[in-house]
Amino acid sequence: MNIVMFSMTPLFADKSMGGAQKQLKKVALYLAEQGHHVTILCTQRSDAMVPFHWHPNLRIQPIYRFKQPFPEPYDTPVYNIAAAIQDTGDYLAKADVFYSHDGGLIFPYIYQDIPAVISLRSILFSETLQSGFLFQGDALILPSEHTAAGWQATVGRFFPAFSQRVHVIHNGLDFEAYQPMPAGELAKRLQLDLDRYAYVLYPHRPDDAKGIRQTIAVVDLLVHQYGLDYIRVLVPQWIDTGLAAHVRAYYQSLRDDIANRGLTEHFVFHDWVSDHEMPQFYSLGTVTFVLGNYVETFGNTPYESLACGTPAVVADVGPYRDMLSGDIVAKVNYGDVAAAAQKAAAIIKGRERTSPEAMAWLHTNFDQRDMVQAYADIILNVRQSGPLAYQHRPLTESTAFKLAPWCALVAGQVYHDFKGTYTDDESLVKIAHQARITAQDVPFHDIMHWYREGYLVPAI
Repeated sequence: MNIVMFSMTPLFADKSMGGAQKQLKKVALYLAEQGHHVTILCTQRSDAMVPFHWHPNLRIQPIYRFKQPFPEPYDTPVYNIAAAIQDTGDYLAKADVFYSHDGGLIFPYIYQDIPAVISLRSILFSETLQSGFLFQGDALILPSEHTAAGWQATVGRFFPAFSQRVHVIHNGLDFEAYQPMPAGELAKRLQLDLDRYAYVLYPHRPDDAKGIRQTIAVVDLLVHQYGLDYIRVLVPQWIDTGLAAHVRAYYQSLRDDIANRGLTEHFVFHDWVSDHEMPQFYSLGTVTFVLGNYVETFGNTPYESLACGTPAVVADVGPYRDMLSGDIVAKVNYGDVAAAAQKAAAIIKGRERTSPEAMAWLHTNFDQRDMVQAYADIILNVRQSGPLAYQHRPLTESTAFKLAPWCALVAGQVYHDFKGTYTDDESLVKIAHQARITAQDVPFHDIMHWYREGYLVPAI
């Protein structure tokens, strides 16, 4: 088959800007290795202008002139958007199937005459949200039940047949690559002393929501309260650092915070780590921090870290709530810096590694071969289903509501993933566990207030 794929994010021969691009490469390579001809159309930028191949059957074509660096790719002249529509249409005219990875292409009429599979890897970025609400594809792939529930509670409210096109496929790991291994080569490149220091890993882009501020606060406790003076925190410098002044300013604000806490010697800012080096990176760590409130759709980091033998301390938010148990990782409520420090100190002092039980669980549930085969089955067998029919349902006093899938009861409070905050509203907490909440339970104006604030959704 001739398969055309779309990536709003720039692609590189030997590195990825995030987990979504790693998954795209895995799926595209699998299809190419099966003999299919795959072309990935992606956004170009100053350091990614030239076409290249990941496989003889897999060509990456940096063709789009969407705004770079991220965010707001559609903040570009109208002729660039028109050219993107034209170019995509030209490629699709010769294709058998279209696959859009991570959304971004917000014009459903482009793919109306060809079987189309859309995968949404975010529930935050504006272009992905638009892709979701304008979805008219024949199949929609989502990486977690948490994400699927979120889209069903929003877009699915208006399209009765929406759920019939949704497929949940968890991200998968290549366990031949992601396994405990010697890390001397990477340690040498990053000038690390593995014999002298215990390294805490922060393998995320620079973003408060990814937990860098919490990481700094936890390390403050580990050094000054627990006396772990021998720890060093590895913080990668984002690919866009040289291209974006606001990214450089952000890093400077981090350094200022670190210096004010007397932690400068405990943080190591290093170059972005390539994909093939990531197993070494995880292997050399003592513990990995995943402490942010970022609303992940899957969140690869704790799984990759565990696969390489390094335990993780994880904020109990988003898909981690139902996909990661406390037996697998050290979970803490978001913002509980003291609990995170306590769990991290125990891991560091005890020199803990991933347990055999956790490793077996990973290999059983998150094998890359299962993931790529599931993607391939959908992409190769999708058939045109026609447009989804829109249906409006009024919200009245007889409408039943329920707690939104992005909210959870936590220690007598309701946590809201998108707000990243807790509320102790007694009336809300009291009814939050109910499967159906109506005006017979609480005043309708309270229900509508909580609905407007995103705590409740119609139980449709």
